[in-house]
Amino acid sequence: MRVDDPWYDALASGWGELDGAGGFVSVGPPGPVTPQRGHSAADIYLEVQRSAAFQEVRRRYRRFVGPATLAFVIWYLAYVVTAVTAPGLMARPVAGAVNVAMVAGLGQFLTTFLLTGAYTRHARLCRDQTALDLRWETQEMTRGIGR
Repeated sequence: MRVDDPWYDALASGWGELDGAGGFVSVGPPGPVTPQRGHSAADIYLEVQRSAAFQEVRRRYRRFVGPATLAFVIWYLAYVVTAVTAPGLMARPVAGAVNVAMVAGLGQFLTTFLLTGAYTRHARLCRDQTALDLRWETQEMTRGIGR
């Protein structure tokens, strides 16, 4: 991690810091961030939004989330429709008191956890680094530092 990381999770100035006399340091509200080079923050964020890197992050996100959501909704609706239209099938015993409906219902929970794991893995491998780089560059541009 960079020491000068603007997203570093440290105490804000004036929070928990003593002034030497046993009292807390009082700090006024921070001033507005005005970027240099004549650009407003809105212009900078629009520029980032139009960038190829941002579009790539969004494309990767949509390529995973769209099909995953569709598959999960179809699986959920199949469970509900089957429970309503084929109660005899859902009541069929699998092992002892466990029936098909219980197995399918537990399968809903299992697929939720598997999908969550797949999403976090996809985000970590395909999007996180690019998104962090974009965030870093955006913070530098809004501070007028630039790269």
